[in-house]
Amino acid sequence: MNFTIKYTKIDSGYMGQIMEWPEVVTEGLSMDDCRLMLKDALHEMILAHKQIGLELPLNQIQFESLYMEPEYVR
Repeated sequence: MNFTIKYTKIDSGYMGQIMEWPEVVTEGLSMDDCRLMLKDALHEMILAHKQIGLELPLNQIQFESLYMEPEYVR
């Protein structure tokens, strides 16, 4: 299964968040570090949900594009 990562540049490197599961968030010195940490955090979150019998909160989020006229984003 593929997940979407949102990276945000911060003072200490990068913050990454799994868009399909916003509670999975971490930080790393580089995007590569952040990606590895997110993969581990996602794995741990999946295991924790399975261990306590919770359904994985996947397919509950929808994405779409929203166009804004250029004069509004300048």
